[in-house]
Amino acid sequence: MTDRPIRWGVLGTGQIARIFTEDLLRLPGHEVTAVGSRSPTTAAAFADRYGIATAHGSWADLAADDRIDVVYVATPHSAHRAAALHCLAAGRNVLVEKPFATNAADAADIIALARDRGLFAMEAMWTRFNPLIRQLRALVAEGAIGRIEAVYADFSFAAAFDPEHRLWSPGLAGGALLDIGVYPLSLAWMLLGEPVSVQATAAHAPTGVDANTGILLGYASGAVALLHCGLRAESPQTATVVGTAGRLELPAPFYNPAALVLHRPGTPTETFRCAFEGHGYTFQAEEVAARLREGALESPLMPLDETHAILRTLDAIAARLAPPA
Repeated sequence: MTDRPIRWGVLGTGQIARIFTEDLLRLPGHEVTAVGSRSPTTAAAFADRYGIATAHGSWADLAADDRIDVVYVATPHSAHRAAALHCLAAGRNVLVEKPFATNAADAADIIALARDRGLFAMEAMWTRFNPLIRQLRALVAEGAIGRIEAVYADFSFAAAFDPEHRLWSPGLAGGALLDIGVYPLSLAWMLLGEPVSVQATAAHAPTGVDANTGILLGYASGAVALLHCGLRAESPQTATVVGTAGRLELPAPFYNPAALVLHRPGTPTETFRCAFEGHGYTFQAEEVAARLREGALESPLMPLDETHAILRTLDAIAARLAPPA
């Protein structure tokens, strides 16, 4: 793969598949070779829209396409396990949209098969690859704000209630936690690691899924993380990392930031900016390409063991959110 474009297959044709494909088409050194869907008609329409040469009317046909280097799994997350295992079993590397799976056990199945087959796999937690998030990690590592004492992050938006929509359907792993709560949790995990205590509460939709959720995590260092996700109202969608010597702020939307602000007592405020074209998904695509070209099986920026561990914490949070009987 060192002397030719990375050839992508896109599994799924929904909104996230469209956005990622639009960003891929901006990148030199990448090409979208094929799209796959359970509906031949939908696959063909997607291929026509984006000038993709091949449309496959089944997951199996896409997975069997030997021209593909890596498959982007863009199905609803309730289908991530099945779709990813399908591709890995056929010998395809995978980039699996967040959350990687709906629970830690399913994530373990995907990771085990990828490692058994010697294939690349990564969670498409696109936030991790944004240059400003990498800048934040570097500032924390060099001690710019001292020891972290707290992480605050929230992601909530107003979604019209529709019991048939995946956001509100328990059968489709709906709810705020899995759909968007993974963003603040992944940010806190990136900075503080595994929590030693987990507390959570939620208000539930009529269908039983969590609709407004608060999370409090405690760490061995004494730090805490206060996280919020919801589907009933639009929140600031910001994040703050508080340290003993200053704080770092990510303005909205913190999960795809264009600025990072460093505050330290007695020194001028510093603002770091990153302008980019597209939707913000190009950075993770470039990470996948770099790792494939060097023959790596995972990314150091989003390691598989960390993806699995985050899902264990999501499981622990979910267990505390059971709706009243």
